[in-house]
Amino acid sequence: MTINAGTTVAADPPTPGVRLTRRRGIEFTLIVVAVLLSVYGYCAVGLAKNGTVPPGAAGYGAGLGVLALLAHLAVRLRAPYADPLLLPIAVLLNGLGLVLIYRLDLETPHDRAATTQLVWSTLGVGLFIAAVVLLRDHRVLRRYAYVSVVTALFLLLLPVFFPPVNGARIWVRIAGFSIQPGEFAKVLLAVFFAGYLSANRNALAYSGRRIWRFRRLQLPTGRVLGPIVAIWLLSVGVLVLERDLGTSLLFFGLFVILLYVASGRTGWIAVGLLLACVGAVAVGWLEPHVHSRVQDWLHPFASIEAGDGPNQLAQSLFAFAAGGMLGTGLGLGHSILIGFAAKSDFILATAGEELGLVGLSGIFLLYALLVERGYRAGLALRDPFGRLLAIGLASIIALQVFVIAGGVTGLIPLTGMAMPFLAQGGSSVVTNWLIVALLIRISDSARSQYDGTAAP
Repeated sequence: MTINAGTTVAADPPTPGVRLTRRRGIEFTLIVVAVLLSVYGYCAVGLAKNGTVPPGAAGYGAGLGVLALLAHLAVRLRAPYADPLLLPIAVLLNGLGLVLIYRLDLETPHDRAATTQLVWSTLGVGLFIAAVVLLRDHRVLRRYAYVSVVTALFLLLLPVFFPPVNGARIWVRIAGFSIQPGEFAKVLLAVFFAGYLSANRNALAYSGRRIWRFRRLQLPTGRVLGPIVAIWLLSVGVLVLERDLGTSLLFFGLFVILLYVASGRTGWIAVGLLLACVGAVAVGWLEPHVHSRVQDWLHPFASIEAGDGPNQLAQSLFAFAAGGMLGTGLGLGHSILIGFAAKSDFILATAGEELGLVGLSGIFLLYALLVERGYRAGLALRDPFGRLLAIGLASIIALQVFVIAGGVTGLIPLTGMAMPFLAQGGSSVVTNWLIVALLIRISDSARSQYDGTAAP
């Protein structure tokens, strides 16, 4: 403004608010690319195995495209500011998973899983749409933190009363229908952890006593520390009762990550790793099922040396080696030799053999980008609950990918978990679609708050 003698000083006009771009056109374009890549993979499998395009290629492409379009419309109408990469990445991973399962189905005529997986994917997308449309504000979930943990504990304990499957009690089978309750429990536990830690973050960060000689590690009061010990005992309890190393590590790792984010103290990472190692080593020696997996991890070729042929882990390592840099091509590998878990636990071996190191790296980059966008949405939020929930949900995917990929490549012992979106498993794919829906809702709130449209 200009000030002259004898004149009235006029105020500067207010700066107009910056309207954020909604980027739904970018999302739609990426979804089209994801669907086309999935259809191309489906056709490539048919051409490699039978020399012709599979007769169901058009139906597969139409089904996947309709599901993706409906999900996109839900996001466009109810979460217009959401991150444009989350949904296309989920569509591409889900589509690639259907392609790999279909490819393995051709080797097992008695066991066709691709059609069933497509049905579960449809249910997952339906749950995704319902969550995006009905959940207008993620902060509503904070009211149900304790209801979530009670429900999660019930779901975790439910498989104990059913017969084990492949040595682990993680399934509930009724009248030919089976679900894995632990998959749904992980989302409920993420809601509880986010609600509890956001309410007690000040006590975690500033109260309590410092440990002698460890000035940088400060233990909070017993009232706050109690749930931490309880969660550790719960993780070991799940491992003992259900013989499920992966679920135990996932739950405890999730809590340690959120505890570090809530308190900002790196000492909790050291404590968490120490407790996890103590529990894993103890049960690894005392529980026969877990002990056998540890032995297979330490000596993956022992069965070959004994004349019994390669075990599953050895076959997985052979598959990765056969893939080389560029892979054998879709439909031209031999990962079906891994056995009964080729479509679930070891499906990453099929991707490594037929897509090679380049294709496998691309898959890992998709997961990394999905996790990074979840972290980005959480860090952009102003409310602590939403920040912890977004980081927790993204960490679930990150931990699963690390645990599963580490197991099939021989980095850590096998756990029996399902690779997000890729592996056969109805409970897993439905839960992962719910996680993406919540991340989309949170990312929409994170961006809209800067546009003045967020709920107060």
